[in-house]
Amino acid sequence: MRADPRVLRLGAAVTTLVLALVLVTGSVWLLAVQAGVFAAGAAGRSPYRVFFRSPPTKTEDARPPRFAQVVGLVFAAAGLIGFIAGITPLALGATAAALLAAFLNAAFGFCLGCEMYLMIRRLLPAAKMEVPQ
Repeated sequence: MRADPRVLRLGAAVTTLVLALVLVTGSVWLLAVQAGVFAAGAAGRSPYRVFFRSPPTKTEDARPPRFAQVVGLVFAAAGLIGFIAGITPLALGATAAALLAAFLNAAFGFCLGCEMYLMIRRLLPAAKMEVPQ
């Protein structure tokens, strides 16, 4: 499966804004929506695809960004647990970590989760790191 880098970059920019709003407002609902977006991205169904009607001029392997979406989902889930349980350091820390990763991707094109995927692949070459298609 291939991924459109335009969709990935737009998703990172929107995620950066959403997570910044979560940190400013403390909105559990907004973080829950972002967790849903991460889940959709992990399944290869980014909601931001609708903004690009023309086919991409280049594509990239979808496995690293899908893994990154899973990592984002884990951090969003941890943030949700923190907000719901009243564990403020967990809520803010997990959300801030996801925000940092999204910002790096949006501003500099550096996908931290993708790099994690590639590092794991290098360390465990025989391991199956496939994200379900």
